[in-house]
Amino acid sequence: MSGWGVGDIPDQQGRTVIVTGANSGLGAVAARALAGAGAQVILACRDVDKGRAVAGEIGDRAQVRRLDLADLSSIREFAAGVDAAHVLINNAGVMAVPLRRTADGFEMQIGTNHLGHFALTGLLLGKISERIVTVSSGAHAIGAIDLDDLNWERRPYKRWSAYGQSKLANLLFTFELRRRLAAAGSAKLSVAAHPGYAATGLQSHTESILDKVMAVGNRLAAQSAEMGALPELFAATAPTVEAGAYYGPTSLGGTRGHPGPSGCSPRARDELAARSLWDLSERLTGVTFDFTG
Repeated sequence: MSGWGVGDIPDQQGRTVIVTGANSGLGAVAARALAGAGAQVILACRDVDKGRAVAGEIGDRAQVRRLDLADLSSIREFAAGVDAAHVLINNAGVMAVPLRRTADGFEMQIGTNHLGHFALTGLLLGKISERIVTVSSGAHAIGAIDLDDLNWERRPYKRWSAYGQSKLANLLFTFELRRRLAAAGSAKLSVAAHPGYAATGLQSHTESILDKVMAVGNRLAAQSAEMGALPELFAATAPTVEAGAYYGPTSLGGTRGHPGPSGCSPRARDELAARSLWDLSERLTGVTFDFTG
């Protein structure tokens, strides 16, 4: 597994992959790599103009469809327009943004990063034949799930704590989805990945002095978006991927390097918290999962 790169992606001819947030950053890199290996790629983007620019670079193997993960009506419209796909990559995300709400009143980070992808996966589950890949972050380790105030309506808002909560939710969801798929006898894989410390546009939207600080960090310490996308590409395509696994860079404490198995915090393996979050997510989104398909 050491040294795995884009050239190791198996032939993707005949496969369709949905990538959320494919208009920039890791999603755009992943979309280009998958199309380069022969896949048909659906670029699920809130900014369709940027998505079309990426699709224009890719060519006939790419199509752009609007998806705003901060709006449940947009998620439902997108899902209704999908006939079938082999892989769903839940890649899109926001990080450390000021307090704001989604169209449905959710705190933006948990609403976009977790609840939006939860709803999307539930609505698409019967149409995805092989894998669901959800992108988390090393920042999940600073996260804690507050089931009584998931959307920061009563406690003082802390942007980094909110981000950590959303990324921890990504892992709890991935592992609980894996358990429910297994219980249903499904061969579909639910796996997670993280990019380590990769230079992307994600770090430029905090609307604070941190944008400038992280821009310096990106230049001095971060690995490229091309390297950061490798774990999700590995999780989406490698034949050795295991259900319920978590993949990330394998060098410098998981911050950079080629992909391999990654450790996670004990909180991410809390099955009771995962079930409770799942039930709450169903109530908030109105989306229930059908495991019979």
